[in-house]
Amino acid sequence: MTEQRPRMQSRPIVVPLRQGDAVVFAVQRRPVKGTRGIYRVNLRHGVSRILTGNRLTAGIIFHDARK
Repeated sequence: MTEQRPRMQSRPIVVPLRQGDAVVFAVQRRPVKGTRGIYRVNLRHGVSRILTGNRLTAGIIFHDARK
């Protein structure tokens, strides 16, 4: 994942997983505590390429349909 922080360089985040592990994460924004309080950073994400074996990924999108 990559945090796109305002007025700063983007920060990559690697979530190391072993066989059988799973991760659930927010895909649009996450709160971060800064010097002037809490602010939101945008997240970009992806799945890295594997050289052997199989990987299963599922993307589930939840959104507010009232807009």
